[in-house]
Amino acid sequence: MAQDKTEQDAMARLRGIMRRLRDPETGCPWDIEQTFASIAPYTIEEAYEVADAIERRAWDELKGELGDLLFQSVFHAQMAEEAGMFTFDDVADAMSDKMVARHPHVFGADSRDKSADQQTRDWETVKAAERARRGAAGVLDDVAVGLPALLRAVKLQKRAARVGFDWPETAQVLDKIAEETRELVEADTAADPAARTEEFGDLLFVLANLARHLDIDPEAALRAANAKFTRRFAHIEAALAARGKRPDQSSLAEMDALWNEAKAAEKS
Repeated sequence: MAQDKTEQDAMARLRGIMRRLRDPETGCPWDIEQTFASIAPYTIEEAYEVADAIERRAWDELKGELGDLLFQSVFHAQMAEEAGMFTFDDVADAMSDKMVARHPHVFGADSRDKSADQQTRDWETVKAAERARRGAAGVLDDVAVGLPALLRAVKLQKRAARVGFDWPETAQVLDKIAEETRELVEADTAADPAARTEEFGDLLFVLANLARHLDIDPEAALRAANAKFTRRFAHIEAALAARGKRPDQSSLAEMDALWNEAKAAEKS
């Protein structure tokens, strides 16, 4: 009969494995060579794989993906402990303290009789106080530079909107999109690569703002569009294969017709 395990047992085992992997004499050479900077891309990748499993409702995969992401935290904490910076327990305690401080309606005397919107506003008030204690004077000071550009654009705009720097109406955002589109066309016509890149960035930034005004997650919307493109292109490839052809042996007109066929099938 298998011995019962507690959460502490499971975490102790995982942390012990990490220490063994990083042992300078008996550990894994690859793990020993890693640094915060070299592991950071894997951390980002694992977070996206968690999001991908959820997006696909691949619940049988989610446990493994969450484990991979947890291991990234353990890896970073182990390197920090070796450098005398902090331990995994310090990380867990800091997060516990933060959650207790940010939920006074659960752990304190505040009333729970609030709307979700009011709780969100309270959350932002607490975070603003935390930023002030850290010495972040500017409104945008601590919006992480390493975020995906589209996500960072939305966070920058949300932060600016809290102090009133925002279009009050969605129609004004749409007008700005039309303006930025015209400027992109002008830069393209002038064959100015630098201006073309700048104007394209401006257009993407305003599109992110439109998503915020429409209460759309632009990352989720783009992931869905990517998935749709992948499905429809797979249909093109399958249909061409049935004709004994590959996409590079087909014409744009033929592939476009197959695309529309896949589109119609999805809507039927």
